Amino acid sequence: MHAPTSPASLPVATRWRMPLLVKASGALHLAAGAAVIASPATWPWALGAVALDHALVTATGLWPRSTWLGPNLRRLPDASAARGEVSLTIDDGPNPEVTPAVLDLLDAAGARATFFCIAAHAEAHPQLCREIVRRGHSVQNHSHRHSHTFSLLGSRGFAREIERAQDALAQITGQRPRFFRAPAGLRNPFLAPVLHELRLELVSWTRRGFDTVKHDPADVLARLTHELRAGDILLLHDGNGARTASGRPVVLEVLPALLKRFAAAGLRTVTLPEAMQASA
Repeated sequence: MHAPTSPASLPVATRWRMPLLVKASGALHLAAGAAVIASPATWPWALGAVALDHALVTATGLWPRSTWLGPNLRRLPDASAARGEVSLTIDDGPNPEVTPAVLDLLDAAGARATFFCIAAHAEAHPQLCREIVRRGHSVQNHSHRHSHTFSLLGSRGFAREIERAQDALAQITGQRPRFFRAPAGLRNPFLAPVLHELRLELVSWTRRGFDTVKHDPADVLARLTHELRAGDILLLHDGNGARTASGRPVVLEVLPALLKRFAAAGLRTVTLPEAMQASA
């Protein structure tokens, strides 16, 4: 196993730029406070404006593909798309029951994937996590515990959760993650500056199959392949996934057909680091 990637070898961090929505939200709060101080009778209007602002920011955080709270990689770079590349991302593992079968299916098709691993699961199954990397795939950060309350954390909570996952995954695989995916894709305005400080890029997806709740493999496959094109980032799960009526993990039913669709369309699967490095 290689030594963990040093911070010096990661992309150089530039100055974080506050998103326009966050700037506007801060300005509205200041304006509302100033209005109430100048004319206390305006407090209902000021309170209503602040409440609407909070609702907008919250709704934006509940929209996984939104870029209004900061950078969010939803598609591969144009150069990667021009090479006919797509990125298959697999979340919530490693799972000792499902992940080995996923790896075998990927090997059979000569495909590469990016596994957004829950660090606590990786710590429970370190050999399996290392096997993902040994077979040519990429392991990236999907938080340490994958808590349902992740999006409610503040800056310190985000930093503790994500840094702990970074350290664990780097120690296990010898490669420090460069990309982060929020649990369920949900977040709030405090996440972007933390990711910037840790030199991590937020990644969502172009399309997902909803294979955590959909039990019909045909439905999941249709969602993933509708208007499929080069540059897409697709999402499946090797952990927390739904099962078919016969009890088989949906991802194992979907993956062979999906990989055949890639081949038929002339699309090549690459890991996120490969796509970004080659494009750079």
